[in-house]
Amino acid sequence: MWRRTAWLAVGLFAAAALAPVIPTAQAAAGCQVDYTVQSQWTGGFQGAVTVRNLGDAINGWTLTFGFPTADQTVTQGWNATWTQSGTDVKAVNLGWNAALPTSQSVSLGFLGSSGGTNPSPTSFKLNGVVCTGGTSTPTPSTTPSTSASPTVSPTVSPTASPTPTTPTTPGAAPALHVSGNQVLTAAGTPYRFYGVNRSGGEFACIKNRTGIWDGPMDQASVTAMRTWKVRTVRIPLNEECWLGTTSNPVPEYSGTAYQNEVKRYVKLLIDNGITPIVELHWTYGAYTGNSSGCSDVASVCQKPMPDTQYSPAFWTGVANAFKGNDAVVFDLFNEPYPERATGDATSGWKCWRDGGTCAGINYSVAGFQTLVNSVRATGATNVIMLGGLAYSNDLSQWLAYKPTDPLNNLVAAVHVYNFNTCASTSCWDSQLAPVAAQVPLVFGEFGENDCAHGFVDGLMNWADAHSVSYLGWTWNNWDCSSGPSLISDYNGTATAYGQGLKARLATVSN
Repeated sequence: MWRRTAWLAVGLFAAAALAPVIPTAQAAAGCQVDYTVQSQWTGGFQGAVTVRNLGDAINGWTLTFGFPTADQTVTQGWNATWTQSGTDVKAVNLGWNAALPTSQSVSLGFLGSSGGTNPSPTSFKLNGVVCTGGTSTPTPSTTPSTSASPTVSPTVSPTASPTPTTPTTPGAAPALHVSGNQVLTAAGTPYRFYGVNRSGGEFACIKNRTGIWDGPMDQASVTAMRTWKVRTVRIPLNEECWLGTTSNPVPEYSGTAYQNEVKRYVKLLIDNGITPIVELHWTYGAYTGNSSGCSDVASVCQKPMPDTQYSPAFWTGVANAFKGNDAVVFDLFNEPYPERATGDATSGWKCWRDGGTCAGINYSVAGFQTLVNSVRATGATNVIMLGGLAYSNDLSQWLAYKPTDPLNNLVAAVHVYNFNTCASTSCWDSQLAPVAAQVPLVFGEFGENDCAHGFVDGLMNWADAHSVSYLGWTWNNWDCSSGPSLISDYNGTATAYGQGLKARLATVSN
């Protein structure tokens, strides 16, 4: 968490002159396109397009296709410059995603309007080559005449705020499972976690002693989230408050009372179409070593790893509470940093997975394999998230130390702020992209400490290009100048930093 103790807008299309000359690019020898209607409402829909290059690497691409009916129109889009003339649609790469290596893909999306029916396009071309799912010798297309009468043109600058189309009220959040490097719904539809963190459940019950939550957790607050198109909320929790141990000085905020409140809020989110991620944030155990957050044995700050005394019992209880409801996702531990105690990454990763006695940590550690086993022993089949070292900023050996899960239902989580070590596209390309190629990857927390959104805009551009999910820190009305808080009030008024995520969700989420 914040330690406090692309979407590139193309806007609404305007009718203006268009010079529909396909930019110079290497011809593709083969391609595959997957077109999906992710959501649909009266008069509108959201489309997702994944383009995979099966031929030689290209640097600069143009995707073209035709809508089957005249009343289908792209109104907003992302990850490309979208234009439309009649029923013909064109998406041209942006600067940051122009390169498309062999066997790699790029994900695009748009909001559209439609009439009574909304049939899918049946033919796509990449740089003039028909995408058949195989390779072929391309036949260059003729450059279109500049005398064509277009109906739309490229539009506003990337800094413009979109005007979102309001969808119908969503149904309940879907049951989820992992397949390869994607999270899927029960119907087999790819699903990304777009949303926010909602801090409070980790500290209010035991440190502030002001209640179970920090701020409202009612229908009005969830409705405000939905105006942003938030569809995932990560909920930090406290293991001692859940278990009702004697370290918690306020019994009415712990044990059964705490558990019932968590269950109530999780159900409220699901009923509003929002995926809840239940996460273990603050844990038991005295730690005064390198990067210590506090000297207290109680669960009143971040510790380097979960403890064997309470953490397995916490996850046994949580898993029993939500097993049979695969709409709920489990994030096993917030931000591990065992390497700060053990002295190096190799011993840190071993402690991360295996737990037990770890150098520099005075309490017995529950490794991630133990916590996965605790969840699965209850019969729970929920998706499980696991963050890496360095406060979940280091995933360099995540794949090598990945715990065994009989259901193969694991997701990698990374936390990235502008002040972290891995906070550049070069690090994300070298360290995160290989993980995202094998398992689903979620930016479980992201943010910046300058109350702006330039850094997170770039992060979301990278995430969208790699089909990676992201959750902003945090949906709390704290002072944005003291940390990355997304809102200034619980009606959903965005801070300057929060406006970046709000604008992006308006186009990629539903």
